[in-house]
Amino acid sequence: MRRPQLSFFLASFVVLFVLLAATESGVAFDRQPNSDYHVRREALAKKAGGLIVLFAATENDGPNDIYGFRQDDNFYYLSGLREPGSALLIAAATEAKPDSPARAYTEILFLPPRNSTQEKWTGPKLGPENPEAPKITGFDRVEDMGQLPNEVARFATGARPSLYTDVGENSPSTQPLVFLKRLNAYLFFQDLKPMLTSLRTTKDAGEVALIRKAVDASVAAHFAAFKAVKPNLNEREISALMQYEWGKRGCERVAYAPIVGSGYYSTVLHYSDDDNVMKSGDVVVIDAAGEYSMYAADITRTMPINGHFSARQREIYDIVLGAQQAAAAAFKSGKSTLKRDDPESLYKVAFDYINTHGKDLHGQPLGQYFIHGLGHYIGLNVHDPGDYNVPLGPGMTFTIEPGIYIPEENLGVRIEDDYSVDQEGKLIKLSEALPSKAEDVEKLMAGK
Repeated sequence: MRRPQLSFFLASFVVLFVLLAATESGVAFDRQPNSDYHVRREALAKKAGGLIVLFAATENDGPNDIYGFRQDDNFYYLSGLREPGSALLIAAATEAKPDSPARAYTEILFLPPRNSTQEKWTGPKLGPENPEAPKITGFDRVEDMGQLPNEVARFATGARPSLYTDVGENSPSTQPLVFLKRLNAYLFFQDLKPMLTSLRTTKDAGEVALIRKAVDASVAAHFAAFKAVKPNLNEREISALMQYEWGKRGCERVAYAPIVGSGYYSTVLHYSDDDNVMKSGDVVVIDAAGEYSMYAADITRTMPINGHFSARQREIYDIVLGAQQAAAAAFKSGKSTLKRDDPESLYKVAFDYINTHGKDLHGQPLGQYFIHGLGHYIGLNVHDPGDYNVPLGPGMTFTIEPGIYIPEENLGVRIEDDYSVDQEGKLIKLSEALPSKAEDVEKLMAGK
């Protein structure tokens, strides 16, 4: 009986996809105004005070093959451009010195020359010869990629000038850097990532709006999962349904590998096989969200597969939810942090709540089963870089996600929501529309 049911489900899924694609395919990539990216470039220039060069990702760069090309996060943050193989140069304004003249603020975008043969495979690209390129990209100047070494040499003045760039081992800039180092052996290379991390810790209004769209689409997908979860379904069917739901709402890809873990696998934090048949009497942890125009959401819900929590499952669930609510209630803008070892840590609030409510089967406190951090920043990456030493404040976006995982009982519970801090310092729950109370979960699963 399994295969006919699965075939019917998949056939219905395909038909529904075709019908909805015709009516809801108008959602296009959502990009902020050029001026927003220009402001970021100027802010970075002030931090660095020197010459900056950053490289875009190139097509067919490893993981990009899975879902198609995706731009490097830092390059996109500064440019808003998805052109592969490009680069940008930013030269901060400087005053005259004995060994170098004064310099006005300068920014240049470098684009690779167009390749008509390659474009038959990958699609048309913006070329440096296009007279509209500066207007399209928002850069003062747009040059051919071959001019980059010459421009670096022109702006790199002084005895041993610094060149700030993304010099990480896994950076898409590795090969271009080798090229630049050969041509400019006198340059002193410095890592740009800490400065970018500092800037990316706080989001502007446009970024928060994009994150909210990712959250809204992902919330809709979780609503669909509430209605679809039932005994004898494969976890993968739920994952596929959710990807369809946020995809038709404008998300171009998953924000991370979806986790649909039932039974014992509800206790495995990054389980991503999603290949077990869900059984009545177990719970399923669904940690899944989409990426909207490069910005990620991150949402988790836990539900009883048969639609009703057992007494023990409800006990653990309510403790996790209570811990999340306690952490959110304790939030103070400009003081609270996500760090474990900080006096103002929200983690400590959640841990203490878990550790003082309920016991395991051996009468021991449950704190030992809360085995991960309370939250992380979200943005262009689901685990967005950010300075965790800085107290949470206006413009910051992050998760609050306590959990209890008891392998001995095949029982894992995680509840994760996305939050932002508005300009008045108020904590905003971006995923507020998705219920989390146990009774509401059961009602949704019953179709009420």
